[in-house]
Amino acid sequence: MTLKTRAAIKAVFGEPLLVEEIELEDPGDEEVLVKLFATGICHSQLHQIHNPDGPVPTLLGHEGTGIVLKAGSKVSHVKEGERVMIQFVPRDLPDGMTTANRTKYRWQGEEYEAGVYTWAEHALLNEQMVVPLPNDVPTDITAIIGCAVITGAGAALYTAGVKPGDAVAVFGVGGVGSNVLAGAKIAGADPIIAVDLNEGKLGYAKELGATHTVNGADVNAPDAIKELTGGGVDYAFDAIGVQAAFLQSVESVKAGVLGVHRGGTAVIVGIGQGDLPLPRLFPIGERTIMGSMGGSARPGEVMPNYIEWYKEGKLPLEKLVSKKYENLDEINEGVRALEQGEIEGRSIIVYDAP
Repeated sequence: MTLKTRAAIKAVFGEPLLVEEIELEDPGDEEVLVKLFATGICHSQLHQIHNPDGPVPTLLGHEGTGIVLKAGSKVSHVKEGERVMIQFVPRDLPDGMTTANRTKYRWQGEEYEAGVYTWAEHALLNEQMVVPLPNDVPTDITAIIGCAVITGAGAALYTAGVKPGDAVAVFGVGGVGSNVLAGAKIAGADPIIAVDLNEGKLGYAKELGATHTVNGADVNAPDAIKELTGGGVDYAFDAIGVQAAFLQSVESVKAGVLGVHRGGTAVIVGIGQGDLPLPRLFPIGERTIMGSMGGSARPGEVMPNYIEWYKEGKLPLEKLVSKKYENLDEINEGVRALEQGEIEGRSIIVYDAP
C-alpha cells in the first residue's frame, strides 16, 4: 500500500528546502516504515544543503524518534507498534558490509533512493538505522541521541575513553560540543574547559558540566587552557571543524616527555570544509590527533547506555535540547537559526506525540 507523507527536500541548490508530498511503499524484507515523533536539526545537514555538487533531490535529517508502523519479514529487533530511535550510524552491520542498503521513495512521479532521513513525517528506512526506544522516556528530547549524543558524548566516552580526573577542553558549544561536555562529565573528567566565542553559550556550557570557560574572542585559548591546567589538557575536542579550532585544540593538549611518555590527544569531531594543516613542529611533544565519527561505537550496543544515563540524571537531554519547532513547515527557519549561530545546544522539530 502506498503511503503519502510530507518531507523536506533539497530540490535546487541555493534555494529554500521544499516541504512537499512524497510516496512510500510498504517496507521490504529488511526495512521499516516509521511515523516520526521528532527530529533533530543537525549542522551536518547544512553541509549537504550548501554543497553545490550534492545530489538533488535529497531527503535530509539523520536523528529522530518514531513508532514502527510496518516491519519487513527479516526485521527482528523491532516490530510494529514499538517506539524507536533513528540514528545515522548503522546499528550493527554484519562483517563485510560497510553501509546499510538504501530505500526508495517517489516524488513528483519519479523514483529516487534515500539513506537515512528524518526531516519527514514518515520514513522508510533500512532496519539498521533504528534501535528500540523504551516506553518510559520522552519521545521529543530523545530525538537527539541518534546523532548529537552518540557523536558528542560518544567522542568523550568511547573514542577518547576519557577517564576520571582527565583534563578536557571542548572547542565549540553547539549541538555536538555540548554533548562532548556532557560525556566528559559522565566520564568524571576534571577540569572540563569549554571554549567558544559566544558568552551566552559559555554560560550554557556551565549548566552542562563545564568547570571553566574560555572566551576565544577575548584571550588566546591555548594559553588560557595551559595556565588553567599547568601545561595543557589530556584531551581537547574540536567540535567545530574550522582551521582555528583544529590548530588550537592541538596546541592545547599537554606535551609528552621525550623518552618517558607521549603527550595528550586532540580529538577532531567537527567536519571541516577544507583540508587542515599541521603545525611544522607537530612531532615535538608527541601529541596524538584522533578522528571521531559517530562516537566510535555500535549504536545497538551504546544507545541504551545513553537512555540509562538520562534516567539516572547524568545526561541532561532537557538542557541539551534548547529549541523546539512545532512542525515540518518551520524547517527553513530552523536551518536559518542554526546557520546564524542562534541555537545553543540542539534544536528539534516535534511532529507528533505518541
